[in-house]
Amino acid sequence: MTEDLSFRRKPLTPEQRQARDAARRIEADKAMRDHEEAQKAFYANKERLKAERLAREAAAAKA
Repeated sequence: MTEDLSFRRKPLTPEQRQARDAARRIEADKAMRDHEEAQKAFYANKERLKAERLAREAAAAKA
């Protein structure tokens, strides 16, 4: 039985590996920045909604 080895990839050169790793780092940094921005927006919105709810509850308690 013979193996079909035609699907194997050629090994990367050190330059290709460095370029790939640099691109991955850039993509990872962008993903982390996007995630942090989304988290900040989420918590800012959460605090805004909490303040609105507390104001409504205080107004309802006075009425």
